[in-house]
Amino acid sequence: MYNVAVVGATGMVGRTFIKVLEERNFPIKNLYLFASKKSEGTLLEFKGKLYSVEELKEDSFDRGIDIALFSAGASTSKVFAPIAASKGCIVVDNSSQWRMDKKVPLVVPEVNPNDIKWHNGIIANPNCSTIQMVVALKPLHDIYRIKRVVVSTYQAVSGAGKKGVDDLKGTMNGEKPKQFPYPIYNNCLPHIDDFLNNGYTKEEMKMVNETKKIMNDDRIKVTATTVRVPVENGHSESINVEFYKDFDLDEVRSLLSSAPGVVVMDDPQNRIYPLATIASGHDEVYVGRIRRDDTVDYGLNMFVVADNVRKGAATNAVQIAELLVKEGLVHGRI
Repeated sequence: MYNVAVVGATGMVGRTFIKVLEERNFPIKNLYLFASKKSEGTLLEFKGKLYSVEELKEDSFDRGIDIALFSAGASTSKVFAPIAASKGCIVVDNSSQWRMDKKVPLVVPEVNPNDIKWHNGIIANPNCSTIQMVVALKPLHDIYRIKRVVVSTYQAVSGAGKKGVDDLKGTMNGEKPKQFPYPIYNNCLPHIDDFLNNGYTKEEMKMVNETKKIMNDDRIKVTATTVRVPVENGHSESINVEFYKDFDLDEVRSLLSSAPGVVVMDDPQNRIYPLATIASGHDEVYVGRIRRDDTVDYGLNMFVVADNVRKGAATNAVQIAELLVKEGLVHGRI
């Protein structure tokens, strides 16, 4: 049994951490919930018992916490993740703070599970849109080797948290946007996170850089366009892949069907393909619209959909915690 903490417990991902820990029956001895001072005293339920949220402080980890799941933003993780790690706690951090740190593994359990073994107290959870893409790419990269990826995303408002969902509902009723720069209702916004000097957004560059680190292959060329769409939950991605060698479409479908965490929905003649409404509430990555791209020698198109709050954040983090337990990398409590 393990002492587990959830940091950012009252947020959308934090609440989903708690839900997924319960669903997957993670072996918890004591559960501690932390958030900002304004959320102190909030009651959250876990396995039929109410837990009071505590204010996150520097001494919060002075109680033998084994694993902490963080989703409280980069600035909070920058300060408190090292403090937690210094107390013998292993941090699984959902923010962008540690993802590209060379001393911190960036892990998707279906893709690079062995990377958890070189952690120094902090393990980074990748960006939501990156996670679902690499889960679909990994089984194909192992066989055909990926040369280039062109991805366009259609990202749900829940990717921006409760404020994003509220913005969709508000602008549906004619209210002015508060979270996004323009009304998201009846709109597609080619703008997620801040713009950089190269014309790309931070979200797009996350997909570029994180993919290479997770796949452990700097040769993979990635270019991305990330778009916010008026969907409440579930990210969709149109992915174009160019391989170094030829492939068989039946073999591609077979590889994906047998890959961990992947569900193939690819029967377009019967209108069977991945949808956000299908993926929402589930932990799998759904893949369909699998077809050749005849404009290059070894090109493939596919459509990939996943629940961005679950597999794209909370579930992936809990899977990392499960992997730590399985590999004997965390010491439990009697």
